[in-house]
Amino acid sequence: MTWIEQYRALARYNQWMNDKLFVVVGKLDDVERKRDRGAFFKSIHGTLNHILLGDRRWMGRFTGDADRFAPRDASGRVVEITSMAQELYADFDDLARERARTDADILAWVHQVDERALQAPLTYTLTGAAKAQSQPLWWAVGHFFNHQTHHRGQVTTLLSQMGIDPGVTDLVAMLMIEASAT
Repeated sequence: MTWIEQYRALARYNQWMNDKLFVVVGKLDDVERKRDRGAFFKSIHGTLNHILLGDRRWMGRFTGDADRFAPRDASGRVVEITSMAQELYADFDDLARERARTDADILAWVHQVDERALQAPLTYTLTGAAKAQSQPLWWAVGHFFNHQTHHRGQVTTLLSQMGIDPGVTDLVAMLMIEASAT
């Protein structure tokens, strides 16, 4: 398996897990989604917003089109990001719609990136940092997919603590489902 094949599988996994989680979380009322449960981003809603914010920041860097992935308010104006805990979408339906759109963008991007691009340096500045950093693109892409999985794990933990089973979350389960469908 090449890096590209692995990243494509991880992009499918990202979409598969987000689809599953948004169905489960969508059954909660807004109060339960936004209840401070002591997580790093406080609530399920806050954690889902953080994942989307991180994904959008990275996709802007990966594609070189930061404007396309910039968060916007209801009027379409770009919102300045001052914190990685910043809420992008207070409304769950808006959050779900933008999550699905971003997942489609991630899938499209991993299908056009190549091995040579993954070896090239990516230079960027972190939110709030004064100095840019540079590393091979593959480092950042690996972090990108790991970051999503890490925080989705927090969401599944919060759901489990509420007595809600989010279902199977294993990458290998998705791969087996895909393999049996072919």
